Amino acid sequence: MTVTLTGLATIVPPTVLHQDEVRDVFAAQEGLTRLGQRLVRTSFGVSGIERRHTVLTELGDRSSDSGDERVFYDPQTGELKSPGTKVRNEIYAEEAGRLYVELGRAALARQEEFAAADVTHVITVSCTGFYAPGPDFVVARDLGLPAGVQRFHLGFMGCYASLPALRLAEQLCRADPEAVVLVISVELCTLHLRTSNDPDTIIATSLFADGGGAALVSARPVGADEPGFELDRFASRVAPDGEDDMAWRIGDHGFEMVLSNAVPAILGRHVTDAVRPLLAPDPELARALDERTAGAVVPHWAVHPGGRSILDKVETALELSEAQLLPARATLRDFGNMSSATVLFVLRHILDSPAAASGDRVIAMAFGPGITVESALLTIRGT
Repeated sequence: MTVTLTGLATIVPPTVLHQDEVRDVFAAQEGLTRLGQRLVRTSFGVSGIERRHTVLTELGDRSSDSGDERVFYDPQTGELKSPGTKVRNEIYAEEAGRLYVELGRAALARQEEFAAADVTHVITVSCTGFYAPGPDFVVARDLGLPAGVQRFHLGFMGCYASLPALRLAEQLCRADPEAVVLVISVELCTLHLRTSNDPDTIIATSLFADGGGAALVSARPVGADEPGFELDRFASRVAPDGEDDMAWRIGDHGFEMVLSNAVPAILGRHVTDAVRPLLAPDPELARALDERTAGAVVPHWAVHPGGRSILDKVETALELSEAQLLPARATLRDFGNMSSATVLFVLRHILDSPAAASGDRVIAMAFGPGITVESALLTIRGT
């Protein structure tokens, strides 16, 4: 049985944050120590990001006073405010709900095999907000999905969650060959940015952004020209020494990220062993990993760009070429780290690349709290 992913769509909010401008705003905040200011300038400067997107229009319109209530930024004083978690989550519910529906429509429109009436399951993904009835309900209602559609929400897992969502979708399709699963990830990370002297918070502030991705997964026959991926295998591993270095907790003033500067080194030590179970069933791929030639055998690598130093460590550990990391680095440069949605942007970049050909293998990997490494082996189709 072949399970395919089609209709891969990505969306970002229209408000753009230019990295150098955001850096200057955060560096100018009252209460920052000299060390804090230096950390802000360094973290923003070495991030590998040029621009990000946000649902917070007031952050993109800092020089004018529209008369609307400002809850995150005071344009008169230049002060970044610190609204409570309730305020942040209310914005999430409104903005994320709209993006989930928009992404669902986009995924259906990007392929020709399935209509809304064919969707049997919905899986929504997010770690940046909560509400109930949740986004799975909103998607089913606003897209007019069948009354009996089955709904699942994977919440608060972190940056790796889209790969478990695709794995769940694949398992549902293998259990029911007639299933059509709509998978949607929406992350509004900028709702939780804050000023601080804490190094972990400063690193998170320099990286995270808003965006979403969606796709349809099914074992039903799909036209040979329909672009997408075959979902071959998935694997999950936890780095044994990183539990305290990446975490995501709920605070009184938004969600609080723990992201230590040890994360890249931990991933560099363990990423090879983390993907070993993914390649073990294929002797050629397993041998290539042991001989450090996996980059020569697998042409495309959809690596979650958690940050520039993370990509550097993965590139070195797996001996990948600069070209193989280009989709991840370009995604980081143009969109930042959008948590679980980011790997879908990298896959979209690969699918749109002139270098992609039907039959090419792809290894996707994403990292999150634990430190958890989720990976997938895919095959390009229809390009």
